[in-house]
Amino acid sequence: MHDFNVPLVFHPIYSQLNLPPRHRFPIDKYQALYDSLIHHGVLATRFYQPEPLNIDQLHRLYDRQYIDALLYNRLTDKQMRRIGFPWSEQLITRTLTACGGTRLTGELAIEHGMAINLSGGYHHAFSDFGSGFCMINDLYLAAQHMLSYEHINRVLIFDCDVHQGDGTACLAQNNEDIVTVSLHCEKNFPYRKQHSDLDFALQSQTNDNAYLQTVEQALTVALNCYDVDAIIYDAGVDIHQHDDLGHFNITTNGIYERDYLVLKTALERQLPLAAVIGGGYQRDISALTKVHLQLFKAAHQLTKHTNRS
Repeated sequence: MHDFNVPLVFHPIYSQLNLPPRHRFPIDKYQALYDSLIHHGVLATRFYQPEPLNIDQLHRLYDRQYIDALLYNRLTDKQMRRIGFPWSEQLITRTLTACGGTRLTGELAIEHGMAINLSGGYHHAFSDFGSGFCMINDLYLAAQHMLSYEHINRVLIFDCDVHQGDGTACLAQNNEDIVTVSLHCEKNFPYRKQHSDLDFALQSQTNDNAYLQTVEQALTVALNCYDVDAIIYDAGVDIHQHDDLGHFNITTNGIYERDYLVLKTALERQLPLAAVIGGGYQRDISALTKVHLQLFKAAHQLTKHTNRS
């Protein structure tokens, strides 16, 4: 990937979080993914380093009481258990930076046509509570930021994480400028689903062929029914057959084909696309990194003959 020319967003703090032993969240995957991309020949100059979000940016979009309680360690033990992390200043700084990374990715996508954040996809965060390892909904935040550009009037959030983007759906439910689409495993977390603009609930053990047909159908329907000017793509890989939390039977090549299809469609329609890597929960970080790499391989294959710098 020596000629990789899609802007990438990364900060070392993505993987800098001290968690209890055997914690379910694979915090090391972000640094491992960065290291793997460098190893594959991606130049360090392709990476942009995000700044943490500021409080005003959060207060404008989310419940002020919740945001302040989160930032200043005033959430109850029950609220933190729902999030799934122990509170620490390190957790807050990491969260603000990772979500700032998705916001920056949106900017870079508008400027260059495509950009990828090596984190992001915190779609279980609502306005007034966090859930499922998600504290601040970066997808909704990035969509709102992209809408501040004069020529961006409607943004599609296309969520292919195995878990429904319930927080995103709820946040955007009364906003016609943000279209939410979720492809997910029906019998999986969250057990109480929200209503996206389009929901595609698939059965456990769904295989490559059925899944890819649904992705193509979902993307076609969304783009034909809604006049969108940009896409935010949650490329979660917890759909993988070896993922501990997924319940699907999607191969690594199936993930590559999915990512290639989504990115190719955006390029053909000349829609700026901001991608985040989303969920992925194999405990084997090396194996997990290889699956996440499919997004970058697809981006490289599609853009290696173009100059997007």
